[in-house]
Amino acid sequence: MDGSELVTKMRDEIPLKDISLTFMKGMSVLRAFDETHSQLTLAEIGRLTDIERAAVRRLVLTLVHLGYVRKDGNRYSLTPRVLVLGSGFLRGNQFGRLVQPLIEMCARELGYSVGLAMRDGSEVVYVAQSSQRNARYTFGFTIGSRLPPLSTSIGRVLLAWSDPDWTRQMIETLPLERFTADTVLDRAAIAAEVAQSRESGVSVVKGEFEAGAVGIAVPVGPLGRAEMALGLSEPASEIDPADYARLAEILQRYASQIAAVLK
Repeated sequence: MDGSELVTKMRDEIPLKDISLTFMKGMSVLRAFDETHSQLTLAEIGRLTDIERAAVRRLVLTLVHLGYVRKDGNRYSLTPRVLVLGSGFLRGNQFGRLVQPLIEMCARELGYSVGLAMRDGSEVVYVAQSSQRNARYTFGFTIGSRLPPLSTSIGRVLLAWSDPDWTRQMIETLPLERFTADTVLDRAAIAAEVAQSRESGVSVVKGEFEAGAVGIAVPVGPLGRAEMALGLSEPASEIDPADYARLAEILQRYASQIAAVLK
């Protein structure tokens, strides 16, 4: 979401005169860096953020001065200091003390790594993850990783159990992107999958985001108001479909406990 979209979203809540557009542009610059854009030039940042070159230069140099961005020749990258921005949220909600132990217990009972994700605008972002040492596989998801709502189990169960207006807007307007040969690109079919997840309280997605992987996820929170989801992602060949229901039941049990401690 760029600066103009943020203004539109907030216009009905906060008077425009009370919003710092410069600060919003600075946040857009930080968000330009991701797993596919770890090092960027000023021109590339300008293209990604749609901010004029001169403003991009001032914003980036300010972030360098503050220690959030590192300069190497004509390229720029984030520094570990940006983690402080997210750690305040995690500490403020006591994720380490209240949530992480439950996630670790869930992973041990499942025998698979699990992650907790939240809605963030039109995306889903991982906010906690188990550290199970004997995890057999990893698909590279870490805290801060972003997932597309339409093509992942965590995304679809959030669509199913979140605010209906947000869900409808996401299904109708999010770009349809092909990640694998099995990615569903029909909005009606996605809406049907979301409706099924609303009824069952679980979403199972096979091979649509990661080829050969199956994701199983459940909501954390009440129907219509859930903003988090708990799930696992493993090679489909390693999990017998007959075991999906048992794994979902374990996830649901711990999702209820997580919702209770965060209430």
